[in-house]
Parts: sequence; structure tokens; C-alpha cells
Amino acid sequence: MRALVVHAHPVAESFNRSLNELVCTTLQAHGHEVRNLDLYSEDFVPIMSADERRHYHDEGRNLAPVRGHLEHLAWCNGLIFVYPTWWYSQPAMLKGWLERVLVPHVTFTMPKGNQPIQPLLQHIGCLGAVSTYGAPWLWTRWVGDPGRRIIMRGLKPLVHRHARTFWAAHYSMDSSTRESRAAFAKKVTRKLGALPLDVPGEQLRMRLD
Repeated sequence: MRALVVHAHPVAESFNRSLNELVCTTLQAHGHEVRNLDLYSEDFVPIMSADERRHYHDEGRNLAPVRGHLEHLAWCNGLIFVYPTWWYSQPAMLKGWLERVLVPHVTFTMPKGNQPIQPLLQHIGCLGAVSTYGAPWLWTRWVGDPGRRIIMRGLKPLVHRHARTFWAAHYSMDSSTRESRAAFAKKVTRKLGALPLDVPGEQLRMRLD
């Protein structure tokens, strides 16, 4: 699998940053190719400009501002996010990445008449996330876990219909212990170790021309 690991946490010494490193090294140890996209380290701009929004629906022109990131998406067949859940969703940095990079005509088609949008990320056969939550599981579930829904219900329909999916969450980070963090790291390692080398959609490609 060619895995694109998208990470979003600003603090170098954070537990979340160590999880990003764990995800990358574990995938590599199991024979997967890895590209690590650290949005904070590369100073990604999550804000969509007025001009970018004006041309958001213009095929060809809309990919120019984020072409490098779209090339990463075209390269991978596995997409994994590592980030903290803040206010029940993705950090603004990652939310902005989703808004700016997942452009129409490249990652999905626009609806026509009664026909809904169609997926164009069908080369991606693995979709997953590793996230830390300040809130406990029960409260997160009561709120509805919007961040998880964005990826697993919003993004998932754009990838291969038989894509392998996984979600790993450490809840109650505000009261976490060394033991709870170590146990979660082992859980993440097990989940990643179970991912296949070959995933659905291997022969499909995303077009950028």
C-alpha cells in the first residue's frame, strides 16, 4: 500500500505528534510505502481565498492552488489522518485542507440534474484515522462525533466502495495517564499491522490533466 499520512498538530512534543511518527514507522515496518504530510510543519494555509472560492467549480483552474497536495492524493491508495479532535471535529488546519484540496472534477463530480455527485477517489482502498479526544467516549457519542462523521460518512463515499477502513481514538486525553497512552499506542500498532499490502482500487488512478 502507498499510504499518505496527513498529520495536523502544532506542538512537536505532543502525544499526537508521537502517534504520527508511530503510524509512519509501523506502516513502513510492515512493507508499506509512506508519505507523511505534516500540515503545520509545511505551513499549509487552510484559508480559502476569495479568488480561490470564485474558481472553485472551474475545472482545471480549481486544482492549481493545491496541485502539489492533489499529486500526493493521486500517488496514494491509502489515506490516513492523524490529528487531535478539538471541539468535536478536526483542527482548523485539517478542516481547511479538506475544504481546499478535495476539489470538484478531481476528487468528485458535480451533481447533474437528479444525479448526485460521483466519487473520483476510487483508487483509494484504505481510509483511516488516529485521533485524540479531550472528551470522554460517552460525551463524544452524545454530541455526535462530527469529526468522525466527516471522514467516515462524508469522505468515505468518495473512495473505493470496498475500501478497508479503521478508526482509532484515545478519549479523555485531559485525564490520560502514561499507561493509557501506552495501551493506545499498542492498539494503533495492532490496527496498522493488520492492514493488507494490497488494497482495492490498486489499478485505478486519479487524473489531474
